[in-house]
Amino acid sequence: MENARLLIVDDDCELSAMLCTYFQEQGYRVSVLDRGDALDAALARYAPDLLILDVMLPGEDGLSIARRLAGTVPILMLSARGEEVDRILGLEFGADDYLAKPFNPRELLARVKALLRRTRTAPANDTLRFGEYVLDLSRRTLHKNDTPVMLTTAEFALLKVLASYPGRVFSRDDLVTAASGPDRLPFDRAIDARVARLRRKLGDTPSAPRYIRTIWGTGYVFTGHDT
Repeated sequence: MENARLLIVDDDCELSAMLCTYFQEQGYRVSVLDRGDALDAALARYAPDLLILDVMLPGEDGLSIARRLAGTVPILMLSARGEEVDRILGLEFGADDYLAKPFNPRELLARVKALLRRTRTAPANDTLRFGEYVLDLSRRTLHKNDTPVMLTTAEFALLKVLASYPGRVFSRDDLVTAASGPDRLPFDRAIDARVARLRRKLGDTPSAPRYIRTIWGTGYVFTGHDT
Protein backbone atom coordinates (compact mmCIF):
# COMPACT_ATOMS: atom_id res chain seq x y z
CA MET A 1 0.00 0.00 0.00
CA GLU A 2 3.00 2.24 0.61
CA ASN A 3 4.11 4.46 -2.29
CA ALA A 4 0.46 5.14 -3.07
CA ARG A 5 -0.23 8.76 -3.93
CA LEU A 6 -2.49 10.68 -1.57
CA LEU A 7 -4.01 14.08 -2.26
CA ILE A 8 -5.08 16.01 0.85
CA VAL A 9 -7.49 18.93 0.39
CA ASP A 10 -7.95 20.85 3.65
CA ASP A 11 -7.76 24.56 4.49
CA ASP A 12 -6.30 23.78 7.92
CA CYS A 13 -2.69 24.28 6.86
CA GLU A 14 -1.25 23.11 10.18
CA LEU A 15 -3.20 19.83 10.02
CA SER A 16 -2.32 19.31 6.35
CA ALA A 17 1.38 19.83 7.04
CA MET A 18 1.26 17.35 9.93
CA LEU A 19 -0.56 14.75 7.83
CA CYS A 20 1.78 15.29 4.91
CA THR A 21 4.81 14.61 7.09
CA TYR A 22 3.14 11.66 8.82
CA PHE A 23 2.12 9.88 5.60
CA GLN A 24 5.47 10.56 3.94
CA GLU A 25 7.15 8.88 6.89
CA GLN A 26 4.86 5.88 6.25
CA GLY A 27 6.09 5.66 2.65
CA TYR A 28 3.29 7.48 0.84
CA ARG A 29 3.61 10.19 -1.79
CA VAL A 30 1.56 13.17 -0.66
CA SER A 31 0.29 16.35 -2.27
CA VAL A 32 -1.63 19.06 -0.42
CA LEU A 33 -4.19 21.68 -1.51
CA ASP A 34 -5.94 24.26 0.68
CA ARG A 35 -8.87 25.07 -1.66
CA GLY A 36 -11.47 22.93 -3.36
CA ASP A 37 -11.49 25.00 -6.53
CA ALA A 38 -7.79 24.17 -7.11
CA LEU A 39 -8.55 20.45 -7.30
CA ASP A 40 -9.40 20.08 -10.99
CA ALA A 41 -6.10 21.59 -12.08
CA ALA A 42 -4.24 19.18 -9.80
CA LEU A 43 -6.19 16.17 -11.10
CA ALA A 44 -5.30 17.17 -14.64
CA ARG A 45 -1.61 16.84 -13.74
CA TYR A 46 -1.71 13.54 -11.83
CA ALA A 47 -4.11 10.83 -10.65
CA PRO A 48 -4.05 10.19 -6.88
CA ASP A 49 -4.79 6.75 -5.48
CA LEU A 50 -6.88 8.33 -2.72
CA LEU A 51 -8.38 11.74 -2.05
CA ILE A 52 -8.55 12.92 1.59
CA LEU A 53 -11.12 15.70 1.47
CA ASP A 54 -12.31 18.17 4.10
CA VAL A 55 -16.01 19.06 4.06
CA MET A 56 -15.65 22.77 4.81
CA LEU A 57 -13.45 24.37 2.15
CA PRO A 58 -13.12 27.82 0.60
CA GLY A 59 -14.39 27.79 -2.94
CA GLU A 60 -16.11 24.54 -3.86
CA ASP A 61 -17.02 22.64 -0.68
CA GLY A 62 -16.15 19.01 -0.01
CA LEU A 63 -19.67 17.60 -0.41
CA SER A 64 -20.00 19.16 -3.86
CA ILE A 65 -16.60 17.78 -4.85
CA ALA A 66 -17.48 14.31 -3.54
CA ARG A 67 -20.71 14.25 -5.52
CA ARG A 68 -18.92 15.39 -8.68
CA LEU A 69 -15.98 12.98 -8.41
CA ALA A 70 -17.81 9.93 -6.99
CA GLY A 71 -16.65 6.77 -8.73
CA THR A 72 -13.53 8.33 -10.29
CA VAL A 73 -11.25 8.26 -7.23
CA PRO A 74 -11.62 6.80 -3.71
CA ILE A 75 -12.66 9.59 -1.32
CA LEU A 76 -12.16 9.76 2.45
CA MET A 77 -13.91 12.79 3.93
CA LEU A 78 -12.81 14.71 7.02
CA SER A 79 -15.10 16.99 8.98
CA ALA A 80 -15.30 18.75 12.33
CA ARG A 81 -19.03 17.98 12.13
CA GLY A 82 -19.15 14.48 13.57
CA GLU A 83 -22.89 13.96 13.98
CA GLU A 84 -24.29 10.77 12.47
CA VAL A 85 -26.51 12.67 10.02
CA ASP A 86 -23.45 14.49 8.64
CA ARG A 87 -21.60 11.21 8.16
CA ILE A 88 -24.55 9.73 6.30
CA LEU A 89 -24.79 12.86 4.15
CA GLY A 90 -21.12 12.52 3.22
CA LEU A 91 -21.65 8.89 2.18
CA GLU A 92 -24.78 9.79 0.23
CA PHE A 93 -22.81 12.42 -1.67
CA GLY A 94 -20.30 9.78 -2.83
CA ALA A 95 -17.59 9.53 -0.18
CA ASP A 96 -16.24 6.04 0.48
CA ASP A 97 -15.44 6.72 4.12
CA TYR A 98 -15.84 9.52 6.66
CA LEU A 99 -13.76 10.46 9.70
CA ALA A 100 -14.71 13.15 12.21
CA LYS A 101 -12.21 15.66 13.56
CA PRO A 102 -10.33 15.55 15.84
CA PHE A 103 -8.90 12.13 15.07
CA ASN A 104 -5.84 10.03 15.80
CA PRO A 105 -3.52 9.98 12.75
CA ARG A 106 -3.08 6.23 13.28
CA GLU A 107 -6.84 5.74 12.78
CA LEU A 108 -6.69 7.78 9.58
CA LEU A 109 -3.75 5.66 8.42
CA ALA A 110 -5.70 2.46 9.13
CA ARG A 111 -8.68 3.76 7.17
CA VAL A 112 -6.47 4.81 4.26
CA LYS A 113 -4.89 1.35 4.13
CA ALA A 114 -8.28 -0.37 4.29
CA LEU A 115 -9.74 1.81 1.53
CA LEU A 116 -6.72 1.24 -0.71
CA ARG A 117 -7.00 -2.52 -0.13
CA ARG A 118 -10.66 -2.49 -1.16
CA THR A 119 -9.82 -0.41 -4.23
CA ARG A 120 -6.87 -2.47 -5.42
CA THR A 121 -7.93 -6.02 -4.55
CA ALA A 122 -10.46 -7.96 -6.63
CA PRO A 123 -10.78 -11.51 -8.02
CA ALA A 124 -9.41 -11.89 -11.54
CA ASN A 125 -11.53 -12.57 -14.63
CA ASP A 126 -14.82 -12.79 -12.80
CA THR A 127 -18.13 -11.21 -13.78
CA LEU A 128 -21.64 -11.24 -12.38
CA ARG A 129 -24.57 -10.74 -14.77
CA PHE A 130 -28.07 -9.67 -13.82
CA GLY A 131 -30.71 -8.14 -16.05
CA GLU A 132 -29.02 -5.66 -18.38
CA TYR A 133 -26.04 -5.33 -16.07
CA VAL A 134 -22.54 -6.81 -15.98
CA LEU A 135 -20.51 -6.40 -12.78
CA ASP A 136 -16.82 -6.98 -13.53
CA LEU A 137 -15.08 -7.91 -10.28
CA SER A 138 -11.55 -7.75 -11.69
CA ARG A 139 -11.95 -4.34 -13.31
CA ARG A 140 -14.30 -3.11 -10.57
CA THR A 141 -16.80 -1.77 -13.09
CA LEU A 142 -20.54 -1.96 -13.72
CA HIS A 143 -22.03 -1.70 -17.21
CA LYS A 144 -25.62 -1.53 -18.38
CA ASN A 145 -25.85 -2.66 -22.01
CA ASP A 146 -22.19 -1.63 -22.53
CA THR A 147 -22.78 1.79 -20.91
CA PRO A 148 -20.69 2.33 -17.75
CA VAL A 149 -22.50 3.01 -14.48
CA MET A 150 -20.34 5.00 -12.07
CA LEU A 151 -20.02 3.46 -8.60
CA THR A 152 -18.03 4.60 -5.59
CA THR A 153 -15.74 1.96 -4.08
CA ALA A 154 -18.21 1.59 -1.19
CA GLU A 155 -21.13 1.07 -3.59
CA PHE A 156 -19.12 -1.46 -5.58
CA ALA A 157 -18.22 -3.38 -2.41
CA LEU A 158 -21.85 -3.50 -1.32
CA LEU A 159 -23.16 -4.55 -4.75
CA LYS A 160 -20.46 -7.21 -5.00
CA VAL A 161 -21.55 -8.79 -1.72
CA LEU A 162 -25.26 -8.72 -2.57
CA ALA A 163 -24.92 -9.88 -6.18
CA SER A 164 -22.51 -12.69 -5.25
CA TYR A 165 -25.20 -14.33 -3.09
CA PRO A 166 -28.60 -13.86 -4.77
CA GLY A 167 -31.43 -15.04 -2.53
CA ARG A 168 -29.41 -14.74 0.67
CA VAL A 169 -30.81 -12.34 3.26
CA PHE A 170 -28.15 -10.05 4.73
CA SER A 171 -28.70 -8.10 7.92
CA ARG A 172 -27.38 -4.55 7.97
CA ASP A 173 -24.69 -5.68 10.38
CA ASP A 174 -23.67 -8.45 7.95
CA LEU A 175 -23.37 -5.93 5.14
CA VAL A 176 -21.41 -3.46 7.24
CA THR A 177 -18.89 -6.19 7.98
CA ALA A 178 -18.81 -7.81 4.54
CA ALA A 179 -18.71 -4.61 2.49
CA SER A 180 -16.33 -2.67 4.71
CA GLY A 181 -14.10 -5.39 6.12
CA PRO A 182 -11.64 -4.00 8.66
CA ASP A 183 -12.92 -0.48 7.95
CA ARG A 184 -16.23 -1.24 9.62
CA LEU A 185 -18.73 1.61 9.93
CA PRO A 186 -20.07 2.05 13.47
CA PHE A 187 -23.71 2.51 12.51
CA ASP A 188 -26.23 0.70 10.31
CA ARG A 189 -27.93 3.66 8.62
CA ALA A 190 -24.91 4.13 6.35
CA ILE A 191 -25.90 0.85 4.68
CA ASP A 192 -29.40 2.19 4.05
CA ALA A 193 -27.88 5.26 2.38
CA ARG A 194 -25.66 3.10 0.17
CA VAL A 195 -28.55 0.81 -0.77
CA ALA A 196 -30.64 3.86 -1.69
CA ARG A 197 -27.85 5.13 -3.98
CA LEU A 198 -27.41 1.69 -5.55
CA ARG A 199 -31.13 1.40 -6.21
CA ARG A 200 -31.18 4.75 -7.98
CA LYS A 201 -28.23 3.75 -10.15
CA LEU A 202 -29.79 0.37 -10.97
CA GLY A 203 -33.17 1.96 -11.75
CA ASP A 204 -34.63 0.10 -8.78
CA THR A 205 -37.39 1.39 -6.51
CA PRO A 206 -38.17 0.36 -2.92
CA SER A 207 -41.87 -0.10 -3.76
CA ALA A 208 -41.23 -2.45 -6.71
CA PRO A 209 -37.61 -3.63 -6.50
CA ARG A 210 -36.17 -5.69 -9.31
CA TYR A 211 -32.76 -6.33 -7.76
CA ILE A 212 -32.46 -5.25 -4.12
CA ARG A 213 -35.44 -6.08 -1.92
CA THR A 214 -35.90 -4.90 1.66
CA ILE A 215 -36.66 -7.56 4.27
CA TRP A 216 -38.37 -5.47 6.91
CA GLY A 217 -36.81 -5.81 10.35
CA THR A 218 -33.88 -7.79 8.94
CA GLY A 219 -32.00 -6.26 6.03
CA TYR A 220 -31.73 -6.81 2.29
CA VAL A 221 -31.71 -9.58 -0.30
CA PHE A 222 -30.51 -9.50 -3.90
CA THR A 223 -33.15 -10.93 -6.24
CA GLY A 224 -31.44 -10.51 -9.62
CA HIS A 225 -30.68 -13.52 -11.80
CA ASP A 226 -28.05 -14.21 -14.43
CA THR A 227 -29.16 -13.74 -18.01
